[in-house]
Amino acid sequence: MAGKTQTNFIIDALMLVAGSLLAGIGFLMKFVLIPGKDRFAVYGKNVDLFFLGLERHEWGTLHLWLAFALIALLTVHIALHLSWIVAMARTMIAGRTAQKILAVVFLALCILFALFAFAVQPEVREGGGGEGRGLGKGRMEHRLRN
Repeated sequence: MAGKTQTNFIIDALMLVAGSLLAGIGFLMKFVLIPGKDRFAVYGKNVDLFFLGLERHEWGTLHLWLAFALIALLTVHIALHLSWIVAMARTMIAGRTAQKILAVVFLALCILFALFAFAVQPEVREGGGGEGRGLGKGRMEHRLRN
């Protein structure tokens, strides 16, 4: 079994790889496999875009699973460094009550940020027939005639 230093190194290396993959896939989805609303402007027609046989939404699913993996690795990383985190908090924040309040507020904010998507409702608007945002049925027909 690996020692604590080796375990930290492996966890940190995996976090770097997962974070780099998250960034790379995010850039791929933003700049290469562009959303439907932008495809018409770039390609002049509604096209489907793929990379390595996967389309944008499939890359998005991979992006989500990598985010779960990074969160799990980050949780292990924090657990391995918890004594150091507590020691640093004690030296930086005076008073036990203030330390506890800040710890609870910090954790509550982290949980809120991670889970807010499950508590919100989307704004629903009438679509334009799937041609992409800004190119609803009327605009699309106008472009095709001209």
